[in-house]
Amino acid sequence: MALAPRVLDCCPVRVPDRQAMRKFQRRLLAWYATHGRDLPWRRTRDPYRVLVSEIMLQQTQVDRVVPKYHEFLERYPTLECLARARVDEVRRVWYPLGYNIRPVRLRQIARETIARYGGRLPDSAETLRRLPGIGRYTAGAVLSFAYGRDTAVLDTNVRRVLGRVFLGPRGAARVRGEKWFWDLAESLVPPRRGYDFNQALMDFGATWCTPRKPRCRPCPMRDFCGSYPLDRSGRKARRAGA
Repeated sequence: MALAPRVLDCCPVRVPDRQAMRKFQRRLLAWYATHGRDLPWRRTRDPYRVLVSEIMLQQTQVDRVVPKYHEFLERYPTLECLARARVDEVRRVWYPLGYNIRPVRLRQIARETIARYGGRLPDSAETLRRLPGIGRYTAGAVLSFAYGRDTAVLDTNVRRVLGRVFLGPRGAARVRGEKWFWDLAESLVPPRRGYDFNQALMDFGATWCTPRKPRCRPCPMRDFCGSYPLDRSGRKARRAGA
């Protein structure tokens, strides 16, 4: 993988060339076609339901979210239902997911969406980010997964995958902040494939390129990954005799 040097935040890092990026796109999408998870929020493009799933998934594991996602939407199937609900009731339905500011903000989003946007979640990143508790990632997720936009997403899993593949351990350690990763994530999204690509990135980081015990041997990126091979702890494995 030919890489060109670049200075970012006073530290030399490497930027992947287009050939490497295209290879990553093709292999990741092929991997997703076989290994992508069947999750309930992937069966809808309704912006409200997508938003509920994204808020629930913040710092919470998927297997804990799935049953609560169904229960919450059964109780509050629309933004209007959620906006009319009492705060204490919403908190009770949310239990035991934790981080209880999340249901409060979700209800605030519902009320503000009805009051200011006619009951329809905005379809622009700038407007979405004015709503309570919606940052750059959540706005990108709603745009990508509900509105079909080729918008990047960057969470912990995505950052780990991009850092390992394109930078390696030493390069990733030099990057300060999120800008380099956001720029790379945006440049990687294939035209008209943003939904699948972003879902694939998150699945890949959650199930294969995990913090510990990554599945390096069968990994489709192994021949050009800057971190291959990693040991069970997720660190660069030492070569024999080193």
